[in-house]
Amino acid sequence: MEPRRTPASFRQEEQQVSPKPRQVREVVFVDGVRTPFGKAGEKGIYANVRADDLVVKCIRDLMRRNPSLPPERIDDVAIAATTQTGDQGLTIGRTAALLAGLPKSVPGFAIDRMCAGAMTAVTTTASGIGFGAYDVVIAGGVEHMGHHPMGSGADPNPRFMSERLVDPAALNMGNTAENLHDRFPAITKERTDRYAVNSQNKLAAAYEKGQIQPDLVPVAAFKAEAGATEANPGHSWQLNTADEPPRPGTTMEDLAGLRTPFRPHGRVTAGNAAGLNDGATAAILASAEAAEELGLPVKMKLVSYGFAGVEPEVMGIGPVPATEKALKNAGLSIEDIGLFEINEAFAVQVLSFLDYFGIADDDPRVNRYGGAIAVGHPLASSGVRLMNQLARQFEEDHSVQYGITTMCIGLGMGATVIWANPHFVGPHFAGQQDEGAAA
Repeated sequence: MEPRRTPASFRQEEQQVSPKPRQVREVVFVDGVRTPFGKAGEKGIYANVRADDLVVKCIRDLMRRNPSLPPERIDDVAIAATTQTGDQGLTIGRTAALLAGLPKSVPGFAIDRMCAGAMTAVTTTASGIGFGAYDVVIAGGVEHMGHHPMGSGADPNPRFMSERLVDPAALNMGNTAENLHDRFPAITKERTDRYAVNSQNKLAAAYEKGQIQPDLVPVAAFKAEAGATEANPGHSWQLNTADEPPRPGTTMEDLAGLRTPFRPHGRVTAGNAAGLNDGATAAILASAEAAEELGLPVKMKLVSYGFAGVEPEVMGIGPVPATEKALKNAGLSIEDIGLFEINEAFAVQVLSFLDYFGIADDDPRVNRYGGAIAVGHPLASSGVRLMNQLARQFEEDHSVQYGITTMCIGLGMGATVIWANPHFVGPHFAGQQDEGAAA
């Protein structure tokens, strides 16, 4: 007859059984794609395209580009959107996964951190990988600002104003950019316009060299034509393979005469700020072990990340404390960073970051392919665009060990992710290679 089991014996058994010890796993960026970005509005290339369909295009293309990844191995799908209603609502991570044809066993969820939505989708799922809850995930974002203008349907709590919790300017991003000009008078309109011209020029050069196109997903879109009638609909389909917003050849003279919509005699214009745009992005992240097992490429390795809050009325300064936090977490300094991908919501916001860290306006490490002033900024999608461009630059420049993707966020926040270049060749090893070649 078995001895009677007492509460004490149960406790003893529990003490003998312990969970598997956990170690933080290395997280890698496998691949990323995006749609061409369009101009928001009825004349934009995506006026007649659903937001969720833009995400679906990205997910399907990721699977096509990575045939060694079995769809059932995807552990979660995180998709961000700032305005989570209509065609970019309904828990868009899950709906996009189903629409893309992933197995019904693959879950999904939605993320909102305004402009840093896709970046937060990446860091959130990456944390799950590091913890061991996931092996492979898809993370990205979408914003159809033509269907969902910024702030549409929002109902800010009246306490924000009645209790002066934030300055009224905090609810208008253009006003926060003008406030940054006030705070940093050395950042003149001439400087921001020059930065904007350089952004346009760098993007045009990157297109000319074929550095942007490899990660673009072609999107077919229905386009209504002028003069259409019921008898003669006058419509057609077009295949969009390039970004719509860029204005190559923009000059300082072109920008000088633009109006300042946020303040009379202000400094922020449509020329030195990102526009209103539509677009989607998506990326595959994995543990290093899963990537090796499945034969997936490793384009970047996650080092650290940081989010920080600042005064909402100067939200553009957010990347500064976020970067300081990410650097501290990684045990690195700003001098260790060889490439910067900074989201160009406004030129003044980028320049405030560069001035703080003592980096020149035209430093060749910064936004080598241009930025959002030229290519566009569909809010929640932009974080993965930054990552795509950094990964491409890592592939081209093996002398760079670390790079960052960083952006400001509405209501006074900043986000920064530090990445390591898997192709990095240190100076000592490079010298050995050179000697070997000479021999």
